Amino acid sequence: QAQLRESGGGSVQPGGSLRLSCAASDVTFRLYHMSWYRQAPGKERELVASITDIGGKVEYSEAVKGRFTISRDDAADMVFLQMNNLRPEDTAVYFCNAQFGALSHWGQGTPVTVSS
Repeated sequence: QAQLRESGGGSVQPGGSLRLSCAASDVTFRLYHMSWYRQAPGKERELVASITDIGGKVEYSEAVKGRFTISRDDAADMVFLQMNNLRPEDTAVYFCNAQFGALSHWGQGTPVTVSS
């Protein structure tokens, strides 16, 4: 059973930074397309950033482009999300997703709160 475990969330003031980590187990990690999603209270889950399995091509939502950076370490079976210049509207639970064809796995999420 594939497992994803996020960490690194917390509370930060506007303009601050956080680095989220997602550790994968029981998957052939290097084959998976990895993404970060977030869900704010009362809103639908939305894609924040993704990175492909081969070549590591990255994509970002317009809301975070230029502030967030996704990266992966296939040797460690981990994906990261560096979040800089955080804004109150970035407050949400952040989820890690691993996708390979029809297979899709989710973590439990890690909360991020941006508030002064």
